[in-house]
Amino acid sequence: MSLPPRPKQLDSPLLPTIFRYASRAQVWVYRRTRGRVGGKWRIGAGFRKPVPTLLLDHRGRTSGRLFTVPLLYLADGDDLVVVASQGGLASHPQWYRNLCASPDTSVQVGGERRAVRARVATGEERARLWKRAVGVYADFEAYQSWTDREIPVLVLSAR
Repeated sequence: MSLPPRPKQLDSPLLPTIFRYASRAQVWVYRRTRGRVGGKWRIGAGFRKPVPTLLLDHRGRTSGRLFTVPLLYLADGDDLVVVASQGGLASHPQWYRNLCASPDTSVQVGGERRAVRARVATGEERARLWKRAVGVYADFEAYQSWTDREIPVLVLSAR
């Protein structure tokens, strides 16, 4: 299977603004419906094979403000796994950098809130989880081909 070429629009300065407003709208709807609306990602590879989403809280490293972002996830035993792909952009997403600075946080899955601690998967664990993540959402593989950075995989464990 050949991967799609990197879209020219990926470098548009408008993209982060579009992502921010789309995320805020999804968070608003997800919270009000307890995940019944916005709880499945149906774009790209998710069109034929919808992917579950969660809401991840993270505290700004410099501002101290609390932010929430919707993310695709997969379950790995009792842990939840998220991927800091940011659609293949050259830099890590803010939420990833914020979690590295302050890993104790919470998530909402459907109507349930959970306290979690985030950690970055490395080595064999990362390889195993990356393969599973691509199996859940094939576009992650294209995103990795569009950037020089290694896309981080994070494990969210109950605390």
